Amino acid sequence: MNTKDCKHTIRNLAESFFTSWAFMKAGSMRPGNLLTGVLFLTFYILYRHIDGRLADRPSADTRTARAAAALLAAVYTLTYVLADHGRYVEALTSGLYRGVVLAAVCIGFFVCFCKALLFLFSYSGDRKLLGRLLCREEGGHGKHLCLWCAAGCLLCWLPYYLYLYPGVMTPDSINQLEQAVGLIGYSNHHPFAHTMLFSLFYHIGYFMTGSMVSAVALYTFFQMCFLAFGVCYFLRTLERYRVRKAVLILFALFYALVPYHAVFSVTVWKDIPFAAAVMLFGCSMLRMLQRCGAAELAMFVCSGVMICLFRSNGWYGFLLCVPFLLFAYRRQAKKLFPAIASILLAAAIVRYPVMTALHVAQPDLIESLSIPTQQIAAVLCHDRPLNNEQRALIEKVIDTRYIKELYSPGFADNMKELVRAGDQEYLAQHKAAYFRLWVQLGLAYPADYLQAYIDQTYGYWYPDVLYTTADIEGVSETTLPVAHTPLIGGPVVVKAKEIALKMGSILPLYGLLWNMGAAFWLLLFGVANAFVRQEKAKLVCYLPNLALYLTVMIATPVAADFRYVYFLIFSAPFCLMTALVELPERGEAATSTRRPA
Repeated sequence: MNTKDCKHTIRNLAESFFTSWAFMKAGSMRPGNLLTGVLFLTFYILYRHIDGRLADRPSADTRTARAAAALLAAVYTLTYVLADHGRYVEALTSGLYRGVVLAAVCIGFFVCFCKALLFLFSYSGDRKLLGRLLCREEGGHGKHLCLWCAAGCLLCWLPYYLYLYPGVMTPDSINQLEQAVGLIGYSNHHPFAHTMLFSLFYHIGYFMTGSMVSAVALYTFFQMCFLAFGVCYFLRTLERYRVRKAVLILFALFYALVPYHAVFSVTVWKDIPFAAAVMLFGCSMLRMLQRCGAAELAMFVCSGVMICLFRSNGWYGFLLCVPFLLFAYRRQAKKLFPAIASILLAAAIVRYPVMTALHVAQPDLIESLSIPTQQIAAVLCHDRPLNNEQRALIEKVIDTRYIKELYSPGFADNMKELVRAGDQEYLAQHKAAYFRLWVQLGLAYPADYLQAYIDQTYGYWYPDVLYTTADIEGVSETTLPVAHTPLIGGPVVVKAKEIALKMGSILPLYGLLWNMGAAFWLLLFGVANAFVRQEKAKLVCYLPNLALYLTVMIATPVAADFRYVYFLIFSAPFCLMTALVELPERGEAATSTRRPA
């Protein structure tokens, strides 16, 4: 063995040692566990293979690829260490030992993620290999493949529709129903535009049947069809990129058979059509990388307006996107600048003059302050010393005697209700003073703020969180004549639904499809891969998901609620395929813009 091989072997041994140490801590294994030896040997063989592959393919080991892998590995490592560092050192009291263990874990995770990413980039950047695996030769799949896939989704969702008929209605849904029938005034706490959409189908259904149950069921069926349309549009977009039939069917099965899609398709929440709108918007931008015709522009505008109006954070997310969209589309300004302006104008008209004219109540201030509220509450719960001015500001708004009793890490509604029970008007009138208070306490007690933020958001970025998803059913208690009216039932149906929903918490790999953190990691991989493949034009396709994810991260009231990032889960196949499909050459794209739609 020459000197170079010897150094390479020693490096791989060291990398395998630290990675085994990290996985030992992550898996709560003892140092003497035989599996640590298995892990060490496995990682050594794996790292040797990865290094060999990169040596054989220098194009996969470029400076850009290494920089992207290192940056992304650092982010992935940070998520594990931030969320779980306490468990890694819980048996240690010495600050030195704790620091050494955390440093070893960080090194191990970083090496593992960096190697794995370089390995993935070596495949995702291999255009010839991906072309053989994913793309067909010239010619189509037939006119109706995507329609048949969408119909298959509806067929697989149908049993859930019949069992949960007229649809799952939580207190949020009941509130929108009460607005639709005129029992209470309009409110934008649940997006007014979505309430009006629900009201439209409700009144059509009630006019046709005279039954409130059937009226709600008509909206639910529309929502199922809209989600199926989103799937069809996505598959049709992939078909334009000549993706193979087997790949299209595989993604159709993801939407048709993974049960949370079925349950959400019949749940009366604004989050569901919003998720479809986000994917439609992304698909329209991916299509416009090929051609920018009237059909693509129409979908771009319609889905953009839905994003702005179907969730409160959608408006702010889109505003965050606007500067980047203007930059990305500066060479197509004549077509796309008016389209972006149309989205902003339509949404602004509905949000301001229309809602004002109809006296639509807006959400209160505290609704958007979940994270600052939780951070200040954490400081109070830890009995940190405050000066007289700081304490007076807090006590002016809330009764601090109930802080410790009501504070719940990861769930902000208790604190928000405490503020609502106090003097929220004073808070609204003195925003600057309370902003200064938040900054002062953050500078004084950064560890409390950081831990409170982790507790409030970890479910959306840490890929090892156990939470229940789509286990809701029925109609919440209401005085209105609408109730759960199953059209099919019996123990077989109930047990089948229960088993289908539990599989995500039992089966490895399959459980990744239920993982919000994994979906976020996939999104970041897609962004990094665009730089590695020198396809920066694709970045605009990831922009909506990134912007909306950021709005969740600065205002989420719950640490791990699947529906808040359902748009990211629903768009996960889109994010993956956007990373892998081949963009047309500039000349080809320019030519295609002149072809008829």
